[in-house]
Amino acid sequence: MGENKNIVRGYCFGTAEDAEMARQEMKKIEYLEQHMDYGKAENILLVYRKAIENRIFQTPIGWEYLRSLQRKLSEFGDLQEEIPPVGIYTVFAHRIGDEIRVPAPRLPEKKKHDYKGRFITSLILNFILAIVVGAMFAIALTSAQPNILNYERALINKYAAWEQELTERENRIREQERQETAEK
Repeated sequence: MGENKNIVRGYCFGTAEDAEMARQEMKKIEYLEQHMDYGKAENILLVYRKAIENRIFQTPIGWEYLRSLQRKLSEFGDLQEEIPPVGIYTVFAHRIGDEIRVPAPRLPEKKKHDYKGRFITSLILNFILAIVVGAMFAIALTSAQPNILNYERALINKYAAWEQELTERENRIREQERQETAEK
């Protein structure tokens, strides 16, 4: 008779996937066993609570390990916190042909969003921002100070004014030189 690959640690699982899940849990348990300090109740309780909250163990292999952690925690008499029960999220009482219903974990209810209100608020804010940006461009274009929008025009006007001033000075100097040469 051949070896049944669905048997893990004395449990015969219905599917190969369940058996593989149990083998994975065995690896997790071996890892925890190697790295866990069983001398402190706080460490054991922390690992135990995280395993239950995150539903790390879902097969009888993992449940046995959690049960052994419960027993170790109960040995510590000074533990002041209540030890939570092991959560088993499967249904055992069903007959062939019955519909199996596994209670879904309760998720926080989602709040209904007021999309119409959000849309109107978004439109109003976008309109206000468009007006502000338009005002900024208007101020930048009409400003006498050079900015990124009118710097070329401002520089050309500035250099043109310098050129005109230099030309006027040159003309005055030439006029004075002519007067001086005419007086001599």
